[in-house]
Amino acid sequence: MTMIKAVRIYETGGPGVMKVEDYDLPNPAPGEVRIRHAAIGLNFIDTYQRSGLYPVNLPCGLGLEAAGIVEELGSGVMNLKPGDRVAYGTGPQGAYAEAHNVHSSRVVKLPDAIDDKTAAAMMLKGMTAQYLLRQTYRVKSGETILIHAAAGGVGLIVCQWAKHLGATVIGTAGSEEKAALAKAHGADHVILYRNEDVAARVKEITEGAGVPVVYDAVGKDTWETSLKCLAARGYMVSYGNASGPVGKVDLLSLMPGSFYVTRPTLFHYTMTPEELLNTASDLFDVVSSGAVKIEVNQTYALDDVVNAHKDLEGRKTTGSSVLIP
Repeated sequence: MTMIKAVRIYETGGPGVMKVEDYDLPNPAPGEVRIRHAAIGLNFIDTYQRSGLYPVNLPCGLGLEAAGIVEELGSGVMNLKPGDRVAYGTGPQGAYAEAHNVHSSRVVKLPDAIDDKTAAAMMLKGMTAQYLLRQTYRVKSGETILIHAAAGGVGLIVCQWAKHLGATVIGTAGSEEKAALAKAHGADHVILYRNEDVAARVKEITEGAGVPVVYDAVGKDTWETSLKCLAARGYMVSYGNASGPVGKVDLLSLMPGSFYVTRPTLFHYTMTPEELLNTASDLFDVVSSGAVKIEVNQTYALDDVVNAHKDLEGRKTTGSSVLIP
């Protein structure tokens, strides 16, 4: 056992249900490693699990990604050693802590060019951007795409990466400040969704054609608008629920353009160690080359996790946020 500080919840609800307390972390099980965290990623999925939108087994920890140093090995671990700099982005849940036990098959070594804060801020969001752009719908040079919440953590990465691929990027944002941030990170056009008709502007920009893919992490509030932005046989990629979950989908609503709809998650694109490594390696390459810059715009102490969640849910954050244990 190792005594650590960790965030725990005993009931689901608002940010106030999170408690920072002393916790006895067991020794790593066979196949696991104990990672001493240097930085911890903050993501919207954490708020879904805390609120009860995504079911969790209580009591439990929160958080799915972090970066740090391998401190101890469970039996049978061959691919890592104590002292290795590593990161993970697909859980297990419980990253909001000074240390965490993670199966070695879910951990990747970090290149020297990527620091701990950057790694913790980019694993989940960056690998999400990778599967969105390179697997769910493979964006090609010359295409025009739409990304909602373009100034968010995934949004800023998608804007840069899509621009690197030669795409024209349309983003949406809620303020002039966020629009400027998205433009500074590769967005060619940013639509202020509170002031403009998003679908009408997309059709104007694309000369009536619409876009072949919409990447939508907002959910309920943007569902119908997103469908109106699509070209015939376009892909509606709904990968988040920032405004709440999309309700029941009427299949007839897809008929006007023979649209494709998918609700992907990172886990299903990184199910095997090989898939995880390939996805992470692609991300490391674009970040190390400078084609994609990871913006860590908010840093919170682990003890300040309640305010961190309030800021995230209040859409007060831009780019990525990290907790420092």
